[in-house]
Amino acid sequence: MSLELQIKTLPNTPGVYQYFDSEGKILYVGKAKNLKKRVASYFNKNHENGKTRVLVRKIHSIQHIVVDTETDALLLENNLIKKYKPRYNVLLKDDKTYPWICIKKEAFPRVFLTRNIIKDGSEYFGPYTSVRTARALISLIKELYPLRTCAYNLSAQNIAEKKYKVCLEYHIKNCKGACEGLQTEVDYMEDIVEIRNIIKGNFKSSLHKFEILMHKLAEDLEFEEAQKIKNKIDLLANYQAKSTVVNPSITNVDVFSILSDESFAYVNFFKLVNGAIIQSHTIEIKKKFEETDKELLELAIIEIRQRFHSNSKEIYTPFKVRVGDEVKVTVPKLGDKKRIVELSLRNAKYFRQERFKQIQIVDPERHTHRILKQMQKDLRLKHEPNHIECFDNSNIQGTNPVAACVVFKNAKPSKKDYRHFNIKTVVGPDDFASMEEVVHRRYKRLLEEGKDLPQLIVIDGGKGQLSSALKSLDLLGLRGEIAIIGIAKRLEEIFYPDDPIPLYLDKKSETLKIIQQLRNEAHRFGITHHRNKRSKGALQTELDNISGVGEKTRLQLLRKFKSLKRIKIASKEELQAAVGNDKGQKIFNYFETSR
Repeated sequence: MSLELQIKTLPNTPGVYQYFDSEGKILYVGKAKNLKKRVASYFNKNHENGKTRVLVRKIHSIQHIVVDTETDALLLENNLIKKYKPRYNVLLKDDKTYPWICIKKEAFPRVFLTRNIIKDGSEYFGPYTSVRTARALISLIKELYPLRTCAYNLSAQNIAEKKYKVCLEYHIKNCKGACEGLQTEVDYMEDIVEIRNIIKGNFKSSLHKFEILMHKLAEDLEFEEAQKIKNKIDLLANYQAKSTVVNPSITNVDVFSILSDESFAYVNFFKLVNGAIIQSHTIEIKKKFEETDKELLELAIIEIRQRFHSNSKEIYTPFKVRVGDEVKVTVPKLGDKKRIVELSLRNAKYFRQERFKQIQIVDPERHTHRILKQMQKDLRLKHEPNHIECFDNSNIQGTNPVAACVVFKNAKPSKKDYRHFNIKTVVGPDDFASMEEVVHRRYKRLLEEGKDLPQLIVIDGGKGQLSSALKSLDLLGLRGEIAIIGIAKRLEEIFYPDDPIPLYLDKKSETLKIIQQLRNEAHRFGITHHRNKRSKGALQTELDNISGVGEKTRLQLLRKFKSLKRIKIASKEELQAAVGNDKGQKIFNYFETSR
């Protein structure tokens, strides 16, 4: 696949991109707020830096991982640089790049910032890409909850033996004196529970207490202190509590997800080591028969684990699979584990979208066939809808009633086949009767001329318009020959003949998008015709009163001035230039005297 094609189909989302040379060796890892724009910038301009020019010349292929936010991209970039040490990246020396908040595993736990993770059972939250934010959070916690800062071993025995004395922190009310038994461990641990919730982002109850503190300071006229508290609340609002990319509690794990359509399945793989994503890969599987997602995922897991020599003892999947007794399969239901599976699925979705875009560019016939197959399945049709026609009525309070028929062939507009209809047999604003008339006229003519009939008719409207169209098909003996549906605007309901329960398609499905495109195109085409007819009628009414102005002159005026209003305000010279001196003078005199 060419680099140009890879760049064209990148998503406009945050993520990390990786450049590889012709031998598959990683050259560079970078982060981006918008992957497509960032990667394209390498190839769209001349770089002053010689090293960058050399890098661009060596790039043979691009891989990327989609994440939720720019912060996640920053963290993931960090992990991948440490793992692969690409030649063109600034290498990170160790794991002390970002700070963490630690709740120490001990009696009366301390809460503090650290850049070292010690596996002693303590809880670590982060990492934080902004040290300022992390410090503000620690400061906020200390404002809310008096915690000890000393490193004493506050065992029950040591406290009972009165080994320690309270320090200055107790006297300035930053600590409740647990070292002398002035605060129970139960009371202290209640505060730790609330602190843990704040760090995770669930700080509603604690925030309520914090706001009370701020208001109390204000009531006591301590406005400077109250402002400090307010500043911390503002910082907290902008703080991202934790990352879906990194969690130290998730150790050596493989993550898999699957997405499938009629012909292909897409399986994404994440490798997590010490809680960090260090590898991502998506494969495309062509279906042979009607394999289930479970069958395909089980095959893919075995293949991918062998390909990447993975010996992880646990895997996360979206549903239960069997891949051997030696591997533990976990189906996460909530929390970080669930989020990492969802992130894997998002990457599978983006890979699928990119494949569709690539196919659309290099193999448009396959792309069209896939869409039509999907439409056939979604709409429960007997045949692929290669030829679709959509009808829409247009009238304003019964004036100038018209209808439009737009035609899509192979899922694309065929504008040469669009048709306008002036309603002939219906008096007044009767959409149902108008729909019955135009459908009958359209297909009666196609039958008489021996032209191809569509596989699907779409009616812009609900049950009433659909029933009217069916009457015409019945009269022509076409009811069983052509599939027909109605689409209601409000909830995008799809109605079928003789079925009181509508179909609701996924709002993001390609099938619904094509039906909406048909409906919108029919509405646009009909409204344009209606406006032109109305404008022409108004123009004829006024100009018919002028002696010597006929059909040809009216058309000349309409082409030149576009509307009756502009004709009325035109100068004598402009009118004469458009239709000649004599007629121009007459038209000018007529509107001059009628003002």
